[in-house]
Amino acid sequence: MKERFHARGNEFSASVRRIAVLRALYLGDLLCATPALRALHRRFPRARITLIGLPWAREFVNRLPYIDRLLPFPGYPGIPEVEYISERTRAFLADARHDDYDLAIQMHGDGSSSNGFVAELGARASLGYRTHADDRLTSGLPYRIDENEVLRWLRLVEALPGADATAAPASAALDFPITPEEHARAEELLPTPALAPRIGLHAGSKLRDRRWPAQRFAALADALIERYRANIVLTGVTAEHALAAEIRRHMRYPALDLTGRTDLGTFAAIIRRLDLLITNDTSASHVAAAMGTRSVVLFGPSRPQQWAPLDHERHVAIDALAADTTHEASRLVQNPLSPRERVGVRGAYAEIPEQLLSPHPGLLPEGEGNRVLHHPASDPDSNAALRRLPLPPVLAACVHMLAPLTDFRRSTNPVAHNDNYSREPQ
Repeated sequence: MKERFHARGNEFSASVRRIAVLRALYLGDLLCATPALRALHRRFPRARITLIGLPWAREFVNRLPYIDRLLPFPGYPGIPEVEYISERTRAFLADARHDDYDLAIQMHGDGSSSNGFVAELGARASLGYRTHADDRLTSGLPYRIDENEVLRWLRLVEALPGADATAAPASAALDFPITPEEHARAEELLPTPALAPRIGLHAGSKLRDRRWPAQRFAALADALIERYRANIVLTGVTAEHALAAEIRRHMRYPALDLTGRTDLGTFAAIIRRLDLLITNDTSASHVAAAMGTRSVVLFGPSRPQQWAPLDHERHVAIDALAADTTHEASRLVQNPLSPRERVGVRGAYAEIPEQLLSPHPGLLPEGEGNRVLHHPASDPDSNAALRRLPLPPVLAACVHMLAPLTDFRRSTNPVAHNDNYSREPQ
């Protein structure tokens, strides 16, 4: 028998023994949900929690002590991550109803399609977000499009009954446990640390409109080498080999290319050992947040209000859709900065080589060097905004993020070849 939360309160909370959570998405999405999943386990410590997700997530779920098992999502109408095959989905839902869940939670978007799947699990009580009047779940909260993804799912879990009023607030820190073997592998792949910073570039993304151009990543890498003698590390999956090769081809200095050379845990261990990561809005951004590694995150059509890391001291989000000119960084930087910090970001332009103050040659039509980056409401081609984002605001943000690392000194001479960072994979 289904029940509303308010009808039972603490009695309901104490009776929950089997929980199903739907989040059939990818690494970044799952990382953003780890604080909520951890809080869910804290709320129901004796309950068995099942995540219904994508098959790739099994290896990651095995790292999380608060998730007991993963069931592969079978597909459902309106949810594109898995092809919908009616016979397979019907069989899955029949098994789910046999499992007799006490609580099912929808953590898969705004609920327009996913609430239907969660309702069909047959749990005694269910909870999720909704965009309109929706009685498919026993309880629902309004979906806020501009809410940060980490806080969104924490808010959902906090709506569950039986909270301990004396308990400390749930932490918003992301979880990514790493094994000793993965740490050791990362040490093997990376050269011995030096005084120069170790800076990662993650240029890939599943979606092309979320990729900053490879030539601009190359120009950024060269500028950081010239300024800091930085050791540049390229990261990515095997399918991004060609992208990494393009970056290296356009660089004047060598870089260490680890594209396709790490498994999931070793990738996180590599990110943890960086002094700074520059990345598109993709899972690498959330891995950096989990590792506590400083980052500069580049946003195009996706929104920093929803997806940027919460720690504004360690992470800067640059919004290519912000209305601004190419010669002003502070208004493109989305995280709130103090007046002193804003002056520091703008002041970084004084030390940027003149040839880098306009978009990298060959990337934009002639005459667009000082183009205004429009707000999406006035830009019919907003998906191209990240491709138009020039180098200066990104470089200025990197200078800002590296400023606390006082051991690093700007290089005034050409960089000598570093055999540890060769143009060919080791």
